[in-house]
Amino acid sequence: MSARIRIDAESAVPPYEQVRAQFAARIGDGRLPVGTRLPAVRQLAADLGLAVNTVARAYRELEGAGLVETRGRHGTVVAPGRDDATDRLQRAAAEYAEQARRLGVPPERAVALVRAALDAGTRG
Repeated sequence: MSARIRIDAESAVPPYEQVRAQFAARIGDGRLPVGTRLPAVRQLAADLGLAVNTVARAYRELEGAGLVETRGRHGTVVAPGRDDATDRLQRAAAEYAEQARRLGVPPERAVALVRAALDAGTRG
């Protein structure tokens, strides 16, 4: 997970905001589905070379926005959204993507199969 988060030391944007924005974007577009556990604050801070308080602030801001919830010793996870249907569909999409990877189906083909299924549903 931390390999996907990048900190630009030259940026005018504070590091906590870079972390917050990158997680928010991944949660918003479904790359981090509901229930996904975020890295521990200390571990992510060490991986990124940041102070623990910097990562903790990013997590607090995400929690304040309702994007994640902290479950004590169980860590911080992506919170369910207000739209249960979208959350369920997001989980189904993650399961579909995992199945496609296991079967060796290229992403373009997997997406084409979903599009075909959606199109068939609108014609019937």
